[in-house]
Amino acid sequence: MSEAAPTDASANLYPAVRNDAYPVYLPMTEEAVAAHYNNFYEFSAIKEKVHELVDDFVTEPWTIEITGHCARPGTYDVADLVKKFGLEERVYRLRCVEAWAMVVPWTGFPLNKLIEMVEPTAKAKHVRMFTVNRPDQAPGQKKQSWYPWPYFEGLTLEEARNELTMMVTGIYGHPLPKQHGAPIRLVVPWKYGYKSIKSVVKIELTSRRPDTFWETLAPREYDFWANVNPAVSHPRWSQATEQMIGSGKRVQTLKYNGYRKQVGHLYK
Repeated sequence: MSEAAPTDASANLYPAVRNDAYPVYLPMTEEAVAAHYNNFYEFSAIKEKVHELVDDFVTEPWTIEITGHCARPGTYDVADLVKKFGLEERVYRLRCVEAWAMVVPWTGFPLNKLIEMVEPTAKAKHVRMFTVNRPDQAPGQKKQSWYPWPYFEGLTLEEARNELTMMVTGIYGHPLPKQHGAPIRLVVPWKYGYKSIKSVVKIELTSRRPDTFWETLAPREYDFWANVNPAVSHPRWSQATEQMIGSGKRVQTLKYNGYRKQVGHLYK
């Protein structure tokens, strides 16, 4: 199935240059649509409600603690990281495991720049990340106390260092709104969206493959790898197609979400 050429573009008001190395031949999702449809269980399991519940969430100042097998562990201010690494904008496909999708212009920097800065040792084989745990500010954490908060995710070190993997601080030419995972989140565009952890506060370089949040809760439905694959159905639905949020158009799902060229070698 062919894709239509994009019909709109980001305003690009955030101080970043568009990197066009990863073209997406689908229309951009409207900013207001993306802002009102968010998977962020820390606030609510109802996607359309998340943006209404984030006002009390404090995102400045913000630091990330980096620990584990690295020569330069420490706590780093996000504003300082942005100044150090600079920003670029990339338009990526976003595919949820629930079979819906968006096309989003993210602003951020490659995660590999951060990994290089802390100098991983030979023992570092995986990267584990944690989101913030503030039930006083995130009502979903308080009401859904049966979940093992804080949210935690993981990648192999190779995946984390791949050219596509980004730490994101902006969207649609603006700083990242709270419902999108402000002030800094991960984006891994060839994997289902639950791998792209939001509001990151800690990164750990580990020697062993880490457990992950949804894999711990439902391993038959949400595995560690979570690579987009139309040939592998979810236990409760097909992954062969996806519905574009906003337009409602149903399109064919692509292997690795269309990023086979950049990541296919990781899984041979």
